[in-house]
Amino acid sequence: MAGIVEEIQKFAESVSADIKGEKGVLKLSKTIAERKSFLSKKKLVYTAKISIDENKKEIIFSEFLKESGFGISAGEDDSSPGFGFKKETYGTDTKMRSGTIKEQSSLFGKKYNYSFDFPQIRNAVKEIASRSGYILHYKLF
Repeated sequence: MAGIVEEIQKFAESVSADIKGEKGVLKLSKTIAERKSFLSKKKLVYTAKISIDENKKEIIFSEFLKESGFGISAGEDDSSPGFGFKKETYGTDTKMRSGTIKEQSSLFGKKYNYSFDFPQIRNAVKEIASRSGYILHYKLF
């Protein structure tokens, strides 16, 4: 398994993505867009989770977009007028914006200007899996 993990780590480095191992899952993440305004900042992060099952020779692959931000808002994106402090995160817990990566990208594309080749990550992991004798399954986890 170390060989396949090393290959995925090398690939992550080649696309300037961060990669960490947590609880048997590799987590590849890359900031793909940022929005800054007076005293506030939001960013959009692509994350792929990769779980390797050595016994079954399979890889479970999941990907999503996460938006987070902090700062003082002036009411332009909020339903309330005036100023206020706001910190928000959309992730895998209760505020997850669901849908496929393509649907999420369309949604966030209205707020951010970016170009990121999502299939490149999935296809590269699939190729690494195939070369190592593993089968890749796309599934949310």
